[in-house]
Amino acid sequence: MPDRRSVSWGRLAAVAPVILGSGILLALGAAVLAFAPRSRRRYREGLFRATCRCLLALLRTTVKVSGPPPRPPFLLAANHLSYLDILVLASRLPVHFVAKAEVRRWPLLGPLCKGFGTLFIDRSDRRDIPRVLAEIEAALARGEGVIVFPEGTSSSGETVLPFRSPLLALPARKGFPVHAATLGYRPPEACWWGGTPLGTHLLSLFRLPRIEATIDFAPEPVVEADRKRLAERLRESVLERLRPMLEGS
Repeated sequence: MPDRRSVSWGRLAAVAPVILGSGILLALGAAVLAFAPRSRRRYREGLFRATCRCLLALLRTTVKVSGPPPRPPFLLAANHLSYLDILVLASRLPVHFVAKAEVRRWPLLGPLCKGFGTLFIDRSDRRDIPRVLAEIEAALARGEGVIVFPEGTSSSGETVLPFRSPLLALPARKGFPVHAATLGYRPPEACWWGGTPLGTHLLSLFRLPRIEATIDFAPEPVVEADRKRLAERLRESVLERLRPMLEGS
């Protein structure tokens, strides 16, 4: 009977072909549908969803959803626990993410995010915020969904860090509703935070026998004209749904 370590390496080895195959299909679709932007967008969204579900299957991750998922176009704020958040949310929603610029340089996941339209932001340069806000507005105008992680970093999942408000300036100014979602993982070792190297944590995931991810969507979006108050209300909504997850663990 193979030990868990050998099985983890076998599943990990399958990740690269999935991502490379997805990249080839994405390029082919872009070429074939070059003059059909709506069809190209639906193709890209469907391929992203299928790719994320394949990767979650390799990680033996199941996703449990509660609450009403928003329909595009939408802006959604969620707590941030791991790079797994991208796979989990994209497996259930047609969406773009706003991620820190460093993600673009990550092996495997970085090229995947870039190919599927992630909006990267340089968090060390506040002058980059207007550019990203304009890209979010353009995505919403095209009828797309966008997800932001206002904590700005991942956490252990025991609470929700304060939400930063700069990326919420657009919905506050325009009066856009912002949806909220609470993420959770069992076992908690699936969360990636602190100083653990990415490669070390990724290997540990492939040694877990299974992972259960949960997404709890808030029943109503939040509308608020002040971006800081909007950030507070969204955090309260996420935190409200986190507590039952912790109590049930």
